[in-house]
Amino acid sequence: MAAHALQDEDVSVPADLESGRAKLVYLYLAVRGEATADDVCSALHIDKGSVLTITGTLRERGHIRQRNGRYGVVSA
Repeated sequence: MAAHALQDEDVSVPADLESGRAKLVYLYLAVRGEATADDVCSALHIDKGSVLTITGTLRERGHIRQRNGRYGVVSA
């Protein structure tokens, strides 16, 4: 497993996210940069079906994007 350096910056969670898991996935992607659904599952111990539902909702709301099978936070 690759180690990732912590970024020295504040990460804000979008105000419209109410689910604890959605917030967790968003924060993970904000810190990690990009990740596959399997990466998110492994790191956060959330089942793949839930991860796909959460990332779908985050994409619909414009908070993250998916490119080449990887998810990442949309820059402001």
